[in-house]
Amino acid sequence: MTTSSDDTRSRILAAARELFAERGYAATSLSDIAAAVGLTKTAVAYHFHPKDRLALELLSPVAGDMLALLDAPYASRAAFVEALVEFAVRYRSVIRLFMEDLAADDATTAPGSERDQIATFRDTIYAKLVGDDPGPEIRLKSWALLGALQWGAVKTADLPEEQVRDVLLEIAKAF
Repeated sequence: MTTSSDDTRSRILAAARELFAERGYAATSLSDIAAAVGLTKTAVAYHFHPKDRLALELLSPVAGDMLALLDAPYASRAAFVEALVEFAVRYRSVIRLFMEDLAADDATTAPGSERDQIATFRDTIYAKLVGDDPGPEIRLKSWALLGALQWGAVKTADLPEEQVRDVLLEIAKAF
């Protein structure tokens, strides 16, 4: 049974997801989120204080899919690249939150920090892309693909998901 408190939390999370994607984490206040759901700032803070608890709750469901992406066996490098594109497009608002906002706020690379987790995820993807024979060409293509996916997903929140997916898949074919 869903309680009123659960519904309120869900509405707050939905508004935060949308506002963080639109404006960025740093530019979105608890007051902005409260206004979007018709609550007071105090009511939002009751559920999520400090604001980074909101971000962490938005990120936690992605962690399982991230691990599944990295742990799954793929028939080929191309199959992994396609799955990576799908992941980047599906979670582009969360990737923006990680890349532009949370990582910028966390200047350290201390073990377990957001920046450390981003670096570990990136390095694991890179290792899967280059495989066992990381020659110069595949290394360059892998970094280029990671850059295209990261920024292509992050900077296109205003475009339809299908269009972003199609273009990124086309770019990935060059890989």
